[in-house]
Amino acid sequence: MTINETILVLANPDEPQLTKLRGLQVPIVAGNSVAAFEHAARDATVLLNWASSRELFRDVFNMCPRVRWVHIRSAGLDNALFPELIASPVPLTNGKGVFSESLAEFTLGAILYFAKDFRRLIRNQISGLWSPFDVISVSGQTVGIIGYGDIGRAIARKVRNMDMKVLALKRNVSSSSKVDPPADQIFGPKSIVEMISSCDYVVVATPLTAETRNLIDKREISAMKNTAVIINVGRGQVINELAMIDALTKGMIKGAALDVFNQEPLPDGHPFYKLENVLLSPHCADHTTEWLDDAMNFFISQFRRFRDGGPLSNFINKQLGY
Repeated sequence: MTINETILVLANPDEPQLTKLRGLQVPIVAGNSVAAFEHAARDATVLLNWASSRELFRDVFNMCPRVRWVHIRSAGLDNALFPELIASPVPLTNGKGVFSESLAEFTLGAILYFAKDFRRLIRNQISGLWSPFDVISVSGQTVGIIGYGDIGRAIARKVRNMDMKVLALKRNVSSSSKVDPPADQIFGPKSIVEMISSCDYVVVATPLTAETRNLIDKREISAMKNTAVIINVGRGQVINELAMIDALTKGMIKGAALDVFNQEPLPDGHPFYKLENVLLSPHCADHTTEWLDDAMNFFISQFRRFRDGGPLSNFINKQLGY
C-alpha cells in the first residue's frame, strides 16, 4: 500500500460528505481558495474537484507538481477542462454513471408529462374544472437519443420498458454496431436529420464538445414532427436555444422538457418561464436525496482502487472532452 497519498478536495470544508473521507486514513486538505492549499499542494497526489470554479481548479492543479490522478464529481466536463490539464499525462476521471438512472427517470417522466398532458390536468384541477380529454399512449412511439453513453443507455432501458422504439445517435458507428440493444437502431452524426424526423421524442444526452455545440440547430429542429417533444438532460449549448424558442413559440414542435440551459441560473424574464409548452427543471433532475453521498461513495471506491494499484473507472479522453 502506498502510504504517502495526500488528497486535496476543492470544496467548502463544511460540506457533510467530506466526513466520509476520514475512513481513508490519509492526509486530506479541503478548501475553496488558493490560500487553503498553499502548504499542502506540493505533496498532493490526488485532486478531487468536488465543487469549485474552473478558475480555482486550474490554479490548484498548477500548484500540484506530484499529482497523479484527478477526479471531478460531475459527469459533465465542459466547465472542468483547461489547457494544462488536457496536455498533462495525469489521468482524469469523472462521476459518469452516478447520475444516469435519475436522469433517465426524469426523461421518462417528461415523456409521460406531455403524453398525458399533466399541465392541463393541473390547470383544470386548480380551476375546479371537470373537463375530460383524450391522452396519448406512448407504447409504440419512437424515442431518439442523441448521445448514447451511460445516460443514453439508461434512458433507452427505461423507455423500452414502456414498449417504445429506441433510436440512438453515436459519434462512431461501425457496420456491426448499427443495432446496439436496448436501442433498435444506431445512427451516425451525418444521419441526425433522418433519425430526428422519425422521432416522437428527441432526447439530448450528449456532453458538450466542439463537435456537439449547436448540434441541434434550425435544420434539425425543422426536421422534427410538429407533434414531437425535445428533452435535454445533456448540456444547454448542444441546442440552439433561440431556434428552439422560435419553434416552441410558433408551434413547430409540441414542447420541450429542459434540465440544462445556456445560462444558469436562467435569468429573470426568460421566455422559457412563460411558454406553456415547456417543462422547466433548474438543473436538478439528478439531485436525488442521496446524490451527493453517491458521488462521494464513488470517489472513495475509486481512491481505494487507485491506492491499491487497481484499475480506475471512467477514464476521460481529455482531447475529445468525454
